[in-house]
Amino acid sequence: MRALTRKGAATRQRILAGAAAHIREFGVGATTLDDVLSRTATSKSQLFHYFPGGREELLLAVARYEADQVLEDQRPQLGELTSWPAWQAWRDKVVDRYRRQGRLCPLNSVTSHLGNRTPGAQAVVTELVRRWQAEIAAGVRHMQDAGEIDRDLDPDRAAAALLAGIQGGVLIQMSTGDTTHLEAALDMGIAHLRTGGPRPS
Repeated sequence: MRALTRKGAATRQRILAGAAAHIREFGVGATTLDDVLSRTATSKSQLFHYFPGGREELLLAVARYEADQVLEDQRPQLGELTSWPAWQAWRDKVVDRYRRQGRLCPLNSVTSHLGNRTPGAQAVVTELVRRWQAEIAAGVRHMQDAGEIDRDLDPDRAAAALLAGIQGGVLIQMSTGDTTHLEAALDMGIAHLRTGGPRPS
């Protein structure tokens, strides 16, 4: 994408945020370009200037926006996994984030709608998982350096397992509206990190 002026970037962001908000409220299937134009007070020429590929390009941009939001909603706790109270605070932040989100996952709805016909949609999710896992793994490494987690534990695999548990819990929550499984996955995952730490002599 070509470089935008500050005003152009702000306009593009306004369109993107408005589209994301509309999808969160009404779902991707019920969101048309006219809805986005109306919600963001944008002309059709403006929308196609910033999203020349039309609805599909806009939806892909919304997917990236929502993927970024997943991580932003966990900050600053996600980047500060430097003590066990900090891990607990992050755990609570994750649960609260998905409890507030409810049974509709905007990122999942957009990427599912785009499907395999849009390779970029899979790339958005892949990159989100990579970034999320890397931040959790960084927290594990910090705790290893502090002597709180066994150095023999593989930080990347530990982070991958914890993230898989989170996603499984979120999937169940999307079906039932209950965060019990998400909370259990986080609690057991963090407990495993703690019990995998050095034993007292």
